[in-house]
Amino acid sequence: MTETRFLHPDCPDWRQLGPTDLDSAVRAHSEIVVAEEQARRQLWSKGFTRRRMLQGGLMAGVAAIGSQIVTTQASYAAPGSPDTGALIVVFLRGGMDGLSVLVPATDADLLKARPGIAVRENSGLIPFERGFGLHPALAALKPMLAKGKIAAVPAIGTPDLSRSHFQAQDCLERGGSAGNASQTGWLNRALEQSGPGTTWRGVGASDRLARSLVGDSNALVVPDLERMAIDVDDSLLGPTRTALANLYTGLDHPIAQQANLALSASGEAQEIAATAGDAQARGYADDNFSNDLATLASLIRANVGLRVGTLDLGGWDMHTDIGTPDKGDMHDMLKAVGDGLAAFFADLGPKAETTTVVLMSEFGRRVGQNDSSGADHGHGGLAMVLGGGVKGGVHGKWEGLGADVLDHGDVPGSNDFRDLLGEVVMNRLDLSAGDASIIFPEWKVAPIGVMA
Repeated sequence: MTETRFLHPDCPDWRQLGPTDLDSAVRAHSEIVVAEEQARRQLWSKGFTRRRMLQGGLMAGVAAIGSQIVTTQASYAAPGSPDTGALIVVFLRGGMDGLSVLVPATDADLLKARPGIAVRENSGLIPFERGFGLHPALAALKPMLAKGKIAAVPAIGTPDLSRSHFQAQDCLERGGSAGNASQTGWLNRALEQSGPGTTWRGVGASDRLARSLVGDSNALVVPDLERMAIDVDDSLLGPTRTALANLYTGLDHPIAQQANLALSASGEAQEIAATAGDAQARGYADDNFSNDLATLASLIRANVGLRVGTLDLGGWDMHTDIGTPDKGDMHDMLKAVGDGLAAFFADLGPKAETTTVVLMSEFGRRVGQNDSSGADHGHGGLAMVLGGGVKGGVHGKWEGLGADVLDHGDVPGSNDFRDLLGEVVMNRLDLSAGDASIIFPEWKVAPIGVMA
């Protein structure tokens, strides 16, 4: 699902803006990465990657062997590798309005700043704690809330105040500050620190690899398990598999190894898809977000070694017409999220106890509503953590919305995303503080308290 509000007059295409020092730094780093990638492609021009072979379908991958890169970071099967459970990171792209989701409904400053769009206490707000309530559209998550399986952190932000979607997302997904030189993704580094695993240890349920997974962990792009199948008639499937396997039999070369891994993973994907069944029959709505969740749930249930999964949901850039608690853009988006996650955890069964989901967005919105019944780009936003291992409640620093607290009209970034993500990744993937210092360079993680 793609974001549709990117070109609002108050939210211009970042490529059309005049360069700033930060823009120049980001683009300089980008040029370095492009140059390194071109050099790497030239060096390994006779190889290919398992990722590229799988993401577009096996037959297309085999045809493209001569133009891709060999990597050997993970094997299809890694007996004895620890089963740490799964971490699923959902990026809500566009800058979600945290004050409409986790609502300090009795705060007089909120009601004064948002006379037309505030979610009020008597509008079906779901009681939480510390004076907060959840938007009524998240009603499907009430059972998880009652069991203490939902944690929320308001006033959370990046080290750099940026109102640019591109810059803020890039900063978050690299896991550092805007000036940090690291160009790999924080989830890629988490996978590398977690040690050897299976081919499926890192999966992006999307058409493109998330920035947070970029790097040598060799994560897969799996928009749909069925798209990983060999695209031939059923009657030809067996002979085709045999022919492809025979192409590389007896060859002691990385190409042969990677081709056989891709062939095995393709077969596994077909089996998983057939066993899992239709997503709608499993309780999911028929939309992209729910189908992506269903793909990840299928992999987790199949015990193929998934450690990290990512998916995106755009559409949160609500400069206009946020709506009311019972209808409108915010209501519809949150209902899709709540219903999808409720179906996901129900689908997991016992695996729900070892699966943790993080919801995050690049920034929040300004406290005051604008003249279009929306809210413009702000700073401090909201993150939520759901599922296994979570310590329910509202966590982190929150000082209200008084004029002496706000940062130029914004919720301040009082809580650092790296502390939240570091705590979650250490607990879910069984990593150390030393590992966290590599995942988040130049930062010492101070846990916020969202994990039990």
